[in-house]
Amino acid sequence: MLEAEPAAAATDVWHFAQEAGVTSSVETYLPLVLLLALSTGFALFSVVIAPLVGPKRYNSAKVEPYECGIEASPQPVVGGGRIPVKFYLTGMLFILFDIEMVFLYPYAVAADSIGLFGFVAVTIFIVAITVPYVYEWARGGLEWD
Repeated sequence: MLEAEPAAAATDVWHFAQEAGVTSSVETYLPLVLLLALSTGFALFSVVIAPLVGPKRYNSAKVEPYECGIEASPQPVVGGGRIPVKFYLTGMLFILFDIEMVFLYPYAVAADSIGLFGFVAVTIFIVAITVPYVYEWARGGLEWD
């Protein structure tokens, strides 16, 4: 009987696949898994080692929730205990336009390769962002009193 052993046959198939340029899914994702393991290891190492080697000079200012040299008051000064909504609106508008720039940057990098379709898509995106901006501006949401 001239039967090949199963391990030898699997090895032959493996070598044939490597010669043909076929890679297994493990080889495809191995760099990603290694990067994930490395980043997780670094994060855990940093969390564990920081209390051991970090400075241990504690004083009353360091344990305060807000360290700036000004004594903390129990109530905000503005609005008698309430923070105006305009602060939140300004923050949300900042986040909105910051995200807009994040979406526009890839277009700026690849504008010549995506052609007219990309230009139309980005134009629609800019119009969709500009309309609420103009509305908020006309309403006075960007005015500081």
